[in-house]
Amino acid sequence: MRARKILVIGAGMGGLAAAIDLARLGHHVEVLERAADVGGKMRQVPVGDTAMDGGPTVFTMKWVFDSLFEDAGLALDDYLTLLPATILARHAWTQGGDLDLFADREESAEAIREFAGAKDAEGYLAFCKRSASIYETLRGPFIASQKPNPIELVARVGFNRLGAMWETAPHQTMWGALGSYFRDTRLKQLFGRYATYCGSSPFAAPATLMLVSHVEQEGVWRVRGGMAQVAAALKALAISQGVSFRFNAKVERIEARNGRVSGIVLNGGEAIAADAVVFNGDISALGLGLLGPDVMPATRPVALPQRSQSAITWCATARTSGLTLAHHTVLFSNDYKAEFDDVFGRHQPPKAPTIYICAQDRDDACAPPDRPERLLILMNAPANGDRVDYGTEACTQAKDSAWAMMMNCGLNLEIGQDQVTTPHGFNALFPASGGALYGRANHGPMASFQRPGARSGVHGLYLAGGSAHPGPGIPMAALSGRLAAARLQLDLARA
Repeated sequence: MRARKILVIGAGMGGLAAAIDLARLGHHVEVLERAADVGGKMRQVPVGDTAMDGGPTVFTMKWVFDSLFEDAGLALDDYLTLLPATILARHAWTQGGDLDLFADREESAEAIREFAGAKDAEGYLAFCKRSASIYETLRGPFIASQKPNPIELVARVGFNRLGAMWETAPHQTMWGALGSYFRDTRLKQLFGRYATYCGSSPFAAPATLMLVSHVEQEGVWRVRGGMAQVAAALKALAISQGVSFRFNAKVERIEARNGRVSGIVLNGGEAIAADAVVFNGDISALGLGLLGPDVMPATRPVALPQRSQSAITWCATARTSGLTLAHHTVLFSNDYKAEFDDVFGRHQPPKAPTIYICAQDRDDACAPPDRPERLLILMNAPANGDRVDYGTEACTQAKDSAWAMMMNCGLNLEIGQDQVTTPHGFNALFPASGGALYGRANHGPMASFQRPGARSGVHGLYLAGGSAHPGPGIPMAALSGRLAAARLQLDLARA
């Protein structure tokens, strides 16, 4: 097969993975990125004289990246230093109590036994077994494969394994399923939070998302130098395969002739011809016409009611007292449902939000540095950043709610400097998303099938990123890029 000219729009995880595979297959690949460097949502935010991770903070599913490097004849460990976490996260509640989850399952069970009693410890072990079963059923046929429809998924799993498919529980809500394992509502909150890893509500998401718990059980790593080093490692791998990059390059439109992609036009008028294009941005940008009228049929935009959560984040330097932070700490209110009613029902920041904190200078010893430490503080918010400009008053109200929650859980902060990002800011960073950080919300039994697959509705245009199949998160977005590259290569072979 002769080499083709392929353009990749966006240097997030999906775009980088697609570019690496396509270049490895012998194509001429150029990545066009509107920002000054790679990473996409995996961004670093300057705060005073330091910088910190302002996006994803958890590295899981290491096998995705191992295989990406190994297929290129290289090793991930030569490009990236990963530090296995023994404490997965620390959790605390306004109504009292704190609990650590550990990489060691038995250690977590013992902690739960002391926290909530023997019955819930037994429930936890049963929950782990169930989540592992769901993950193993779906890993190959769904997560790491081209998007199926429901009948194709059953066929891939095997008609002789209908019981395993039933155990994935798509018709039961996550919150409802958790009641079978935990009596303590605080534990239902803790494990229900895994639905928010996909930007969804545990009261509407299918119990299938329990598999996220097993993903963490398989390993969580901290990244030496911060999460931006993951993007830097993929950039280095891409360059080694012959990929070229152009930064500060805003694509004004994607052009098509006779129903097939023919190239792009940059802001300023420069035209670049291409045999195919991989789009690594929010899919709604295509359907809303932000990339020109020729590619609007590529996919339908995601309307506000179907969008995943956004967030309000503070990247801050601070000194802390009271509750000792772990690298990952989650603080819960006593009314979990009210939070999701606010975000998804009333489309407003929650009055009593769950707060996630990444203490980026702490390791498993949980000791603070001898200087103001770097904290990413996050609360969930609606993805209405294309409709609402979060001004000073809204930001102040959100900060008051977040800081009250932290104080009620025993954490005191003495802030030095901070940088806030709202849904409006995230929408500016990721156009047409409304600030949704995870694409479409996984609400209802069919939600996972409603994300578009790698092949768009326009010939020669392929989709990668967290708003496409198989979904959001660092490893899933990388898989989406690999799936886009594989589909593109197959289509070229058949042409």
